[in-house]
Amino acid sequence: EGAGTLVDQFEGSVTCHKCDVTDTEQVETSVSAAVEAHGRLDLLVSCAGISFGKRVISRDGEPHPLDHFKKHIDVNLVGLFDVVRHVVAAMARNEPSEEGERGLIVNLASIAAFEGQIGQASYAASKAGVIGLTSPLARDLGLHGVRVLSICPGTMDTPMLDTLDQATIDSIVSGNVFPKRLGRPDDVGNLVVHCMENTFLNGETIRLDAGLRLGPG
Repeated sequence: EGAGTLVDQFEGSVTCHKCDVTDTEQVETSVSAAVEAHGRLDLLVSCAGISFGKRVISRDGEPHPLDHFKKHIDVNLVGLFDVVRHVVAAMARNEPSEEGERGLIVNLASIAAFEGQIGQASYAASKAGVIGLTSPLARDLGLHGVRVLSICPGTMDTPMLDTLDQATIDSIVSGNVFPKRLGRPDDVGNLVVHCMENTFLNGETIRLDAGLRLGPG
């Protein structure tokens, strides 16, 4: 529904392709379709992700299901890298700017990579992997004029919060330095625009969290 709204709003300058990032054929097809529709790719915002909590040992003493851990890694890390590798192959063919830039990769990680909470071992590990990719990707792709950045959102007003009750959300937001509210999609979008405009930003991980630092809980 949201994708259709964008297509209508921008009168054909937006195209949408449904893609499972764990299916490399779908990834390759979607990237090729985007290049065919628009001629080139200048920006990738890699934000596909999943999050569901489970303790390493349950209250019944059962160990964390390994497939649960693998699912987070497959979607949030392996899927992200698969999208990146296909997109940068297209970006490398772009005519460079006057500075020699051919594109920008922005990967979404999470503050959970730094301060993962109880039940977030799988999710935090997958997002820490995204942060770990940032520097080597930037160094590797700098040879092709492609910059790489990671953004770590704090508590954002997205469907991922549907599993949390309001009391939990209020408790987390109260830890913000300022402003004491949930992050909004526009906050992320505005930062991405700044990353595009400021070409001296590269190889960096940026926290977008109103100064929130999560303690154990």
